[in-house]
Amino acid sequence: MKPPRLAVRAAILRDDRLLLVNAYPGQQSDLWCLPGGGVEPGQSLPENLIREVAEETGLAITVSAPILVNEFHDPERGFHQVDIIFRASLNGDAGIILEDPEQVVNRFIWATRAELAKLRHKPGMLARAVWGQYAAWYDPLEQIVS
Repeated sequence: MKPPRLAVRAAILRDDRLLLVNAYPGQQSDLWCLPGGGVEPGQSLPENLIREVAEETGLAITVSAPILVNEFHDPERGFHQVDIIFRASLNGDAGIILEDPEQVVNRFIWATRAELAKLRHKPGMLARAVWGQYAAWYDPLEQIVS
């Protein structure tokens, strides 16, 4: 069995609407999630998230506190992923144009909490985490001390 994959995702609110993406080709799936992706070694989690969001949406963001850790797995494929979800904000929002330079995401939506409830999305407790007031501490990447 492979070790768990670590990923980061951004909870970006604009006018009380949450940015969601769909990364399934065509109309293959109606599952929505937050923008983000796999972590590369040697970069902090926020650095990875800034890169992933830019790759998927073309947006520049500032990363704030983590708000949710979510795990999911597919026992049949031996896939296990841990997502760390951070609050994030846009760096300036005049004329926001969503684009996918890496051709990963094919659809975007800015959803209210009520609209999110009607969409098939993951993780299940996303609305509670995004519109709640909770946060966790994040200690940035440090070099090991011997």
